Amino acid sequence: MSGPSENPADLDRADPAGEIAARAEAFRNWGRWGDDDVLGTLNFIDAAKRVEAAALVQHGEVISLAQAFDTDGPQKGWRRRTNPVHTMTDTGTDAERGNQGFPHGIGGADDVIAMPLQCSTQWDGLGHIFDHGNAWNGRRAGDVVTSDGDLVTGIEHAASVIVSRGVLLDVGRHLAPDTGELADGYAITVADLEATIAAQGPSSRVGRGDIVLVRTGQYARTRRDGWGDYAGGPAPGLSLTTAGWLHRTEIAAIATDTWGFEVRPNEFDAAAFQPLHQVVIPNMGLTIGEMWNLDSLADACAARGRWDFLLSAAPLPITGAVGSPINPVAIL
Repeated sequence: MSGPSENPADLDRADPAGEIAARAEAFRNWGRWGDDDVLGTLNFIDAAKRVEAAALVQHGEVISLAQAFDTDGPQKGWRRRTNPVHTMTDTGTDAERGNQGFPHGIGGADDVIAMPLQCSTQWDGLGHIFDHGNAWNGRRAGDVVTSDGDLVTGIEHAASVIVSRGVLLDVGRHLAPDTGELADGYAITVADLEATIAAQGPSSRVGRGDIVLVRTGQYARTRRDGWGDYAGGPAPGLSLTTAGWLHRTEIAAIATDTWGFEVRPNEFDAAAFQPLHQVVIPNMGLTIGEMWNLDSLADACAARGRWDFLLSAAPLPITGAVGSPINPVAIL
């Protein structure tokens, strides 16, 4: 295998810039789907893949993979990210008192929600991360995302795309069978991913157009012990050295049960911030999901001895958004 090493021991921890640049160049997909592309690796999902995914439905069981959207959430204000604020603008009390102005006794309730688009279960859009001023497909970041939003790769382009075969890799259960939870700061390697696939069996094979869900167990720990530093603090997650695996498997998207997808603290002694994001979003065009609730799905998959399913995870078509809240569902 050519390209940067997939062994974390080979990382030069004093040179994050060099390690990031090597992987960005090696795994860059710019131009692969044309100069006008707005979907990146979501292009790997085609009609045949969706037909294959639909055939996986055997029981009609639907499992939501979303965390709650309420004030009891993980956000702590970093980059002005707050938890959702839900406000009732019309209530049953108003209806009882007849002050809504409707005829013939009809009443109603209305509400509004205010929240950052990435405060709970969500997709990162292709306009979310830049590399040296470049956005996905080699466009200048300032030409793509302005104060008017993402003018090119807004999340609305993916609204009818993200339905495919989902594959759960329960790395937490495989590597820590006693607890099902990886320790904060644990860097998941290619060897870990492949060992999990081997242990789970043929239904865990990963290939073109699949959406991979990686369960670390961190979300289960936070629900038991409290949020703590879930938002932005130490966490298990993918190692920078998995970038080559993410590229060659030709997966359409990937999501985890953690705040930031990749291992935190990041794997360098020098200053670094989300280096795997910097490689895979603007260079590879990979769609990333974070803060997914994978625990019920993991239990169901383990019980039936099967780890693939039909996955529907459409973003809201928010024009120009660089991310979107979602309620992904696995259909077994």
